[in-house]
Amino acid sequence: MIGILCWEEGCSPRGLAQLEKLPGNSTNPVTFAFPVKYSRIKGANIHTILENPCQKVLCSMIGEARKMEAQGIRAITTSCGFNAVFQRELADSVSVPIFTSSLMQIPLAQNMLGKQQTVGVITAKKSALTEKHLQSVGVKNHISIHIEGLEACTEWNKIFSSPNEEIDIPTVENDVVHIARSMMKMVDIGAFVLECTDLPPFADAIRKATGRPVFDFVTLTNFIYQAIKSVV
Repeated sequence: MIGILCWEEGCSPRGLAQLEKLPGNSTNPVTFAFPVKYSRIKGANIHTILENPCQKVLCSMIGEARKMEAQGIRAITTSCGFNAVFQRELADSVSVPIFTSSLMQIPLAQNMLGKQQTVGVITAKKSALTEKHLQSVGVKNHISIHIEGLEACTEWNKIFSSPNEEIDIPTVENDVVHIARSMMKMVDIGAFVLECTDLPPFADAIRKATGRPVFDFVTLTNFIYQAIKSVV
């Protein structure tokens, strides 16, 4: 019922390839209690999606989304939260729902909180997350958010600095939890949103450590599935 547009096969750094094998990751079918259909997009990788959004890759994604719709797929998502920047173009290209990024849950989370509270956003790379990404998925300037990236985490940063090296998964989990706790010391975080589709395997650890709701790719995909599962 749900199609997932993914990065090109073999183009992920070694560390990301490790993360993709974890239950909870967007590219592991075990994550979902329902069938999903994966499609690898030629040219889609860390450079053309996360660091420098590429219009040529967007065109390929649109073409594949149209194929999925013709095959009967009822909703379509992507395997990287930074595809938020393409939300409008992708949604306008087909007649089925497209949800590109877990960032779409920021307005929902904020509306659930008191005005004194803030939504904490944890992203793969803070410097790459722009206003355009946020505005493309309905995050308005008046919404209170606090963004932190994982660039300072040595193991995580190997994905960018040493793409051929393995990463230590438990260390990454500890670092992600540490960032969440640190954010709560800076501002009154009422809920977290995890931008990166590689972070949901650590969502429960964040919930346990902070006592706060955590929204991620999995919560969004499950929500959409519930909305469409009886559609024929």
